[in-house]
Amino acid sequence: MTFTVWLGFLAASILIAVTPGPGAVISMSTGMRHGYWAALTAIFGLQAAILAHLLIVALGLGAVLAASEAAFLLVKFLGAAYLVWLGVQKWRAPAIPAEASAPVVRSRGLFLQGVLVNLTNPKAIVFIAALVPQFVDPALAQVPQYLLIATTLCLTDLTVMSGYALAAVHLGRWLHDPAAIRRQNRFFGGLFVSAGALLAVSSRPS
Repeated sequence: MTFTVWLGFLAASILIAVTPGPGAVISMSTGMRHGYWAALTAIFGLQAAILAHLLIVALGLGAVLAASEAAFLLVKFLGAAYLVWLGVQKWRAPAIPAEASAPVVRSRGLFLQGVLVNLTNPKAIVFIAALVPQFVDPALAQVPQYLLIATTLCLTDLTVMSGYALAAVHLGRWLHDPAAIRRQNRFFGGLFVSAGALLAVSSRPS
């Protein structure tokens, strides 16, 4: 991969990352409620899912998902159901001040949430399957190119999601009033449910 080609891929990666989606929602929601370091755990989960997507594409399974309507629909509805479930849980969460709930935050659970949010999004797999091969030179060694692609995608997404989370941290400093916390829970719960509904009714990427 030449430097010019890599710059093109970097630009595409930035556009993908800054487009609001379930990853941005979970980054902001966790950052506002539990702080940046907790959000970073969920963000690392998002990156683990991106690596899994790349592995799927590298093994050729992304093409299978892109070609099979049944497989695409199955993963799509599983992902939509998971997002809706997250939204319902967020909507029903108790209005407890952030400082009171911080000690019970479990990093493993946040990491797994991040993994599942990205992993159950078939559009992400199909999009990567359509995007990545365009930047891979078949005449060169494949592994170094995929390693560069993985590093670029993950660092870009990590930076952008951290920006979302840090912005939410500043907004979350006023979350000491139970009524405000309840509104915040319902706002992000609604976003998760909306993201799930949009995923459920969406068509595969062209």
